Amino acid sequence: MNKAMALLKKLAATEAGWGALALRVPIGIIFAAHGAQKLFGWFGGYGLAGTGGWMESIGLAPGVLMAFLAGSAEFFGGIALVIGLLTRPAAAVLAVTMLVAIFAVHFENGLFMSNNGYEFGLALLAASVSLLFSGAGKASVDAALSRSH
Repeated sequence: MNKAMALLKKLAATEAGWGALALRVPIGIIFAAHGAQKLFGWFGGYGLAGTGGWMESIGLAPGVLMAFLAGSAEFFGGIALVIGLLTRPAAAVLAVTMLVAIFAVHFENGLFMSNNGYEFGLALLAASVSLLFSGAGKASVDAALSRSH
């Protein structure tokens, strides 16, 4: 049990201040909303079946599984960022998810969103990598966990 608690404290450790909070909450909301579109069809999304069919059509197969994995990473990872729980692992998973989105979907369209380019994915990737390095910062579950004895 002591090894598990030591690992949890190490994952939760953060020396970051309020800047990480200002980054993780809006980025977490964006990720959670996009994940909810994929998983549940909320906010105008297509749900697992619709997103899975589209993913299959662009070569990400099996489509429903890929939609589930991407949607789960975004939804649950986004919630983790909002509350600041296991921020570094969540940010790592979200960064990988954005790399896949950038290179599987958007890269060939160039940078700009107006052409379905990768600029939004790149911004989310940068925010995820920043949180991977900094940790959750102030007002987070991670900060409370890393202080607990």
